[in-house]
Amino acid sequence: MTKDKAVDEVLEFIWSQREMGSHSVKQLLGIDEVAEEADSNTLARMMKEGLVNISGDTITLTDHGERLAEGAIRRHRLAERLLTEVLALSDENLEKNACSFEHTLSPEVTDSICTLLGHPPTCPHGLPVPRGVCCNRAKDDLKPIVQQLYVLDVGDVGRIIFIASNSHMRLDKLGSLGIVPGSTVRVHQKRPAFVIQLGETTLALDPEIIKEIYVKKIE
Repeated sequence: MTKDKAVDEVLEFIWSQREMGSHSVKQLLGIDEVAEEADSNTLARMMKEGLVNISGDTITLTDHGERLAEGAIRRHRLAERLLTEVLALSDENLEKNACSFEHTLSPEVTDSICTLLGHPPTCPHGLPVPRGVCCNRAKDDLKPIVQQLYVLDVGDVGRIIFIASNSHMRLDKLGSLGIVPGSTVRVHQKRPAFVIQLGETTLALDPEIIKEIYVKKIE
């Protein structure tokens, strides 16, 4: 975590620009693109601190810069999730508030937020959240507000927050059934088969699938 908001924002900008598809990891980024987001003093500090390398009209992150950029992106996207899922902040105010909030987060608080949210793989805009140490722990002390669907009891209602699946075919199938982030489901039964109610439709789900669906319980 850097102590300089301006530096954090430049690191996030470089990371995001590469992520958009026009620049691969470690690929050169045009200095003019970055200069629109940072003044010369900020870039000079970043060079002095060993965060970037500037050669001619191109700029790259150093290994140290990569680590800090990943941390900044992680804090920002988790802040967006927290503000959306816990505080129900509207999209209109999300970006501005997430930018302000992220700079106050220590690594410990960031991991606690991640755990509270059930280790989300993406931000509200569908962009990946870099994994942290907490994501690899066998057990977390903090009870998450976003949990796997199977944790709910019969009769409980939950809103789908994300689906942690790497199978595009499975995601497409679930999507065709209306099982997508934002949908509200009710646990109809858990045994002998796990059955949910989605609107007027009841659906039996495979045990592996219910482990990939994360919901926020609606009281």
